[in-house]
Amino acid sequence: MTTSTDASRQAARRRLSVPRAVAAGAIGNFIEWYEFGVYAYFATVIAADFFTPHGGSTAEALVKTYASFALAFFFRPVGAFLLGRAGDRFGRRPVLLAAVTTMSCATALIGVLPTYAMVGAAAPWLLTALRIVQGLSAGGEFGGAVALMTESAPPGKRGRYGAWQSLTVAFGLLAGAAAATLVTTLLTTPQVASWGWRLPFLAALPMGAVALWLRLRLEESPAFRRAQESRGREPFAPGKDAASPPPTTRQVQTQTQTQTQTPWAVIVGCGRLMAWAAAGYTFLVVLPSYLQNTVGASPQQALLATVIANLGFAATILPAGALSDRLGRRTVTVAGAALIAVSALPLLHVVQDRHSPAWLAYGAVALAGALVGLLAGPGPAMLAEMFPTAVRHTGLGVAYALANAVFSGCAGLLITELIRRTGDPDVPAYYVMVTCGLGALALTTVRADAHHRTLHEESSQPPPPAPLPLAQPPNTP
Repeated sequence: MTTSTDASRQAARRRLSVPRAVAAGAIGNFIEWYEFGVYAYFATVIAADFFTPHGGSTAEALVKTYASFALAFFFRPVGAFLLGRAGDRFGRRPVLLAAVTTMSCATALIGVLPTYAMVGAAAPWLLTALRIVQGLSAGGEFGGAVALMTESAPPGKRGRYGAWQSLTVAFGLLAGAAAATLVTTLLTTPQVASWGWRLPFLAALPMGAVALWLRLRLEESPAFRRAQESRGREPFAPGKDAASPPPTTRQVQTQTQTQTQTPWAVIVGCGRLMAWAAAGYTFLVVLPSYLQNTVGASPQQALLATVIANLGFAATILPAGALSDRLGRRTVTVAGAALIAVSALPLLHVVQDRHSPAWLAYGAVALAGALVGLLAGPGPAMLAEMFPTAVRHTGLGVAYALANAVFSGCAGLLITELIRRTGDPDVPAYYVMVTCGLGALALTTVRADAHHRTLHEESSQPPPPAPLPLAQPPNTP
């Protein structure tokens, strides 16, 4: 009777551990994208407070604001590598605890920063320093959360469970839009510019406390525990390394194969994420500033369009993740990238036309967001399936961070600067068309049966192309 009761308790505990892993893993990503959304929505205010000394031009200040934004993205790969190595070494849980604490505190500190009028040139440097801290912590957040979710998912449901990580992107951006809307609605424009913009950043502190509470109750992923046991180690016990048994020949061969293939898999992963990173950031984050500064929309219209785009995005993420469990990651993602590439310019023209009916314009941004969801839903599972357990946190985190640094972090800066120099309002569409076209080609290399395979201990990625043999010199007497 006791054995039966214990077994029932263990089964119930396992059933609860999966949704708990999803909730604890996803909440950090929610806070990360909430902050990115708030920063983007208040980009013009931040530009005026931190980057416009002595009445500089609005366009110049906005470019500097996006440059600070991009800089934080380029520190994400550093954080992904450092925290990813710790996550693969000591476990997903301790790294996720450190990441969400650092990220929440850095976001809240932005809400109390002095402006240029208060401390002069130190203001933009302080803001940039906090953005760098956010970038480092966010870099380790994604890899650990996706590794935890996909390693905890039931068989045949990795796409669905991994999609929750992407869904929190939409929820985070929507929460940022809601916070910005609330502030701009309840306060006057001078109040928003003076102190109101700080309130959404300060809200990250209680969010971080909730996230920390959830993660303190988190268990380590089953796949990581199995990997540690196979190497003779216990999770969270680095001191046992000295007493670990010597590795077997197979373990040495596996480690060598992993070290050889992981850098190549990271490069391949960046190519596969190109479309998601570029289109998602252009349509979901850069859109408010673009509509205000290029199309001439009011702040309220820009926020509403962004909310609708994110609602379209959120509506397709979970269905796309579940569909990829049935049809495969390659089928769903290639279709999404191709559809975005061919529809980007027509959709942007609808948004630009001030005479378009409101339902048509908002329908266009909703469709744009929905198409990005076709990439974001299967994306986390696709990345997790590229790397073995021993380097999954590091590999998928670095691939995601690099792709976002290049194709997301630079999006606002590149689009704003090119529009300023060329005067062409179609620049966002051209950027999306090129990146999604190339991304669709990269996504065709995804294994057709990857969604049916178990998460592997050894890498299933093809090895990097071998160098061409050097010509041998002729024999000389």
